[in-house]
Amino acid sequence: MNTTKKVAIGVDVGGTNTAIGVVDKEGNVMVKDNIATPSHGDIDRYISDLATAIKELINSVKLLNPDIEILGIGVGAPNGNYYNGTIEYAPNLSFRGVVHFVKLMRNHFSEMEALALTNDANAAAIGEMIYGGAKGMKNFVMYTLGTGVGSGVVVNGDLVYGHDGFAGECGHTTLVPGGRLCGCTALGHLEAYCSAPGMKRTAFELLAHYNATDSLLANKSFNELDSKMIYEAAVAGDKIALEVFEKTGRWLGQGLADTVHHLSPEAIFLFGGPTAAGDYIFKPTKESMEQHLLPIFKNKIKILPSQLKSGDAAIVGASALVWKELEK
Repeated sequence: MNTTKKVAIGVDVGGTNTAIGVVDKEGNVMVKDNIATPSHGDIDRYISDLATAIKELINSVKLLNPDIEILGIGVGAPNGNYYNGTIEYAPNLSFRGVVHFVKLMRNHFSEMEALALTNDANAAAIGEMIYGGAKGMKNFVMYTLGTGVGSGVVVNGDLVYGHDGFAGECGHTTLVPGGRLCGCTALGHLEAYCSAPGMKRTAFELLAHYNATDSLLANKSFNELDSKMIYEAAVAGDKIALEVFEKTGRWLGQGLADTVHHLSPEAIFLFGGPTAAGDYIFKPTKESMEQHLLPIFKNKIKILPSQLKSGDAAIVGASALVWKELEK
């Protein structure tokens, strides 16, 4: 009897750490590890270190189950271009310009049936489709709320990459003309308002506006404050924190309404740190989206939390790219 277990490797290239995991067809992470994403800027050295770490992980999982078959490696990375297998001008990585990531990885893993790369939000969308709440859905959008706001768009069962590989940057739609400076240097983008740092900026604007010296957030420094602290203050009934969620939801709902008008998805999934606040963020977002929708779309589009396990989601999402490649 054949007991071969087919698995995929997921790699999530982050600004400070690169997470690696071996993931089975059900989305369970069997073993995982991580290495530092270096600041030295030497891509060949990094790829060599990454390949070594992956091979060590493969060896460790084969000790547990000698009949395991590794089908491929999926990589999620900032500014990842699926078409070219490249990371292009990623602002938070030390590797400059266009990095031919898949080609360099092929030098170490020529035997792999599938080796593919996409950006981290697209990987999350594929993960949701293969393992999570979007199973069976043909049209949905994934929004990732974190340091930035990323998105992955699925239409008719396929991820939308556009003509150049970079489609689906919903976080960089203009929400407030001439508004806050975004990390991309443009003004008023949704990311500048609905990311975790955007929530922090809202908190400080409100603290100043109300001169709210009695707020639980008043003694936090700008560098210290994060979205988790805002959530904890909201749970304790802090008026500033509650208004941060109200305003963030209002802005996000407006952005989601634009997405609905463009794509008419069955559902929009929200993933990332701020979504752990549950109804504090989901309720105002839903209300705002409905207010901004054309009548033909009202009460038809679900806003759902991602069903990927938060700790392993990036690895799982990247690994899902392998299964998607093998379907072709």
